Amino acid sequence: MTTNPPQVAPPAPGVPSSAADLQDERLLRDASLRGAAIAFGRRVRSGDLGSLPVVIGLVVIWAGFEILSGGIFLQPDNLVNLAVQSAGPGLISVGVVLVLLLGEIDLSVGSVSGLAASILGVGLTVLNWPFWAIVLVSLGAGALIGLLYGTLFTRFGVPSFVVTLAGLLAFEGVQLLILNTSGSINLPSNSFIVEFSASAYLLPWQAYLLAVLAAGGVLVTDLRRRRRRSKAGLSVPAPSLTYIKAAVILIGLLVVAYYLSLDRGTGVSFVFLILAVIVMNFFVTRTRWGRSIYAVGGSVEAARRAGINTRLVYISVFILTSCFAVLGGLVSAGNLTAVTLSAGSGDVNLNAIAAAVIGGTSLFGGRGSVWSALLGVIVITSIANGLALVNFGGDAPRFIVTGVVLLLAVIVDSLSRRSRASHGAA
Repeated sequence: MTTNPPQVAPPAPGVPSSAADLQDERLLRDASLRGAAIAFGRRVRSGDLGSLPVVIGLVVIWAGFEILSGGIFLQPDNLVNLAVQSAGPGLISVGVVLVLLLGEIDLSVGSVSGLAASILGVGLTVLNWPFWAIVLVSLGAGALIGLLYGTLFTRFGVPSFVVTLAGLLAFEGVQLLILNTSGSINLPSNSFIVEFSASAYLLPWQAYLLAVLAAGGVLVTDLRRRRRRSKAGLSVPAPSLTYIKAAVILIGLLVVAYYLSLDRGTGVSFVFLILAVIVMNFFVTRTRWGRSIYAVGGSVEAARRAGINTRLVYISVFILTSCFAVLGGLVSAGNLTAVTLSAGSGDVNLNAIAAAVIGGTSLFGGRGSVWSALLGVIVITSIANGLALVNFGGDAPRFIVTGVVLLLAVIVDSLSRRSRASHGAA
């Protein structure tokens, strides 16, 4: 009688999985800044670039547009606009990151966001629904759409590309049916969603308080992680690194809050995007469900043999992806103060996917971070904003530049995978 060799799911994020990772663990044992710096350098050389390429790219983009615009791009008023404009697309991209981590795709996020916007417009102006009812109906529709996708994918084996492409066409048609009688709907300027998305900003002291809370949260989380690793007999970084990290985050956030407060301040919708990223990042990195996503994205069969309910993972991720598309559609409509037949169409799908990939999420599944959505959407919004400032507005140059940046991101991802594979084999 023969037995199959045991299959092991890919390690959870942060678990050493190669010779380079083990060497990094040994370097961290000396509990020094030098050891941490050497470990970081080894990871970069082995292809584990993380968010480094997109951060460097963002610095280059901002510096270039600041020069070309004659010092206008980095003015407080423009950065406030940039942050608010990023909120809606960023929420859509958060859901895209989740489905990409599984190695799948959702091509209908734009249509779903447009459907949510149409429900918002008709609900507010025609049916006179309260806003909470509109949110519940929209999220319910998004959840049903994601459940449909997940069921067709897991039960019938319909590829995610096909099922979501069908959804793109179908739900765009539903949106046209809903808006058929009006075509374009102007949202009341005093409605909650318009004020939330376009005209609500934090007071300076509120922004400073959030900065302190964020840095304190990072410090407490890192200290608890150090304590757990120490009790488990694992290596821990130098204590000074923990405090330096928290201090750098605190100073950075305070500077950003102060600079934005020179104009209108930090947009509430952008803060909502950051909170959504933080919450989803916690669930993806700190829960069993999140580790299952990485495992399924790394190897479906290995995850199944390890006892993971892959069907539940797929369905839950498709539901969340559609729900985030709904939230993004509502916020985008509120920012534009109108709902039209073109809401959610055009380049919304491609920009959401491009933002996730540009931010560092792999198209091949199993690698990436929810923070990719935030970084990627800032890059894409910066490109559109900067081109408009330097009088290169219009779709043509924006599509070309975004396409080139996306291609570079995919090339970096492919080279990183090849480098990690060669180091792992070594």
